[in-house]
Amino acid sequence: MGNTSDTASSFDWDTTVDSNVVAHLPKGCHIVSSQSHRSSFWGHTGCINVELADRTPASFFIKIVPEERGKNMVHGEFESMKAIHTLLPDFAPKPIAWGTYKDTPDIHFFLCEYREMAHEMPDPHKFTARLAALHQSSTSPTGQFGFHMTTYSGNLPQINEWEGSWEVFFAKNMKMALDLEIKAKGPDPELDHLIPILFDKVIPRLLRPLESDGRSVKPSLVHGDLWYGNSGIDVQTGESLVFDACSFYAHSEYEFGQWRPVCNRFGEEYLAAYHSYVQKSAPEEDYDGRLDLYKLRFNTQVSALFTESQALREQMLNDMKDLVQRYG
Repeated sequence: MGNTSDTASSFDWDTTVDSNVVAHLPKGCHIVSSQSHRSSFWGHTGCINVELADRTPASFFIKIVPEERGKNMVHGEFESMKAIHTLLPDFAPKPIAWGTYKDTPDIHFFLCEYREMAHEMPDPHKFTARLAALHQSSTSPTGQFGFHMTTYSGNLPQINEWEGSWEVFFAKNMKMALDLEIKAKGPDPELDHLIPILFDKVIPRLLRPLESDGRSVKPSLVHGDLWYGNSGIDVQTGESLVFDACSFYAHSEYEFGQWRPVCNRFGEEYLAAYHSYVQKSAPEEDYDGRLDLYKLRFNTQVSALFTESQALREQMLNDMKDLVQRYG
């Protein structure tokens, strides 16, 4: 259950369940077994099978990640999943706890209920009805854009400091993603030319109209990394689920920047289904440009994550050149 690959991680799965994890399992339960699922790029995922006090079986999903950064990652994921589950309990597995191993203080864990999942594409209307409900029913605790803590996209932080303006919030978030990308891949003369135009011209051109002439943007809770690999179908209920969130309160259309790359598989039919529940933000004629700007933010973060891939830098540069040509 999660964004996984078969990449080996830097530490091994241990079948014994740490006592700090056991402390969060139901009282009186007996651990039957624990098994590793897969290694992700950043850690390990697994399943803990127990027998409850009344003899019924139950299972729990666990993710373990090393180092201080891993501690921040599992904390951010716990708070993100808690926010989604509180609003829509059927749309996300229930998070139970996050913490640090007692026996290995450099290993940190995220624990939630286990949901058997089929990794199939969800029904566009059923899925987007739930996503629309998440965006529409959520209320920012401050009335602003941001989140009460840093959340991590992959193993990289994203800036979530509260801001009253979506344009200002997005620009800060975009700047941090670019800083991380340039730190990972080094400087580039094309970027030196394009970045000032992006911030001086493109972002104001596409985002300022959302908050001009009496218009405003509702800060909506977003999943934050909603590619198809972070969704699945609950085998028992047949309903769609999301996981691996890195949430904050954003313009709801921000979610769809992650749907723009063809590899994501949340294609046009999902966007059309979503907009049968929620209208496109005004001015509607800027919709495609806004989504391409949001796509640039995701592609920048991905390029920063996968430091060896020069193709991802090229993709990001092409996105930026396209936006500068259209709006700069």
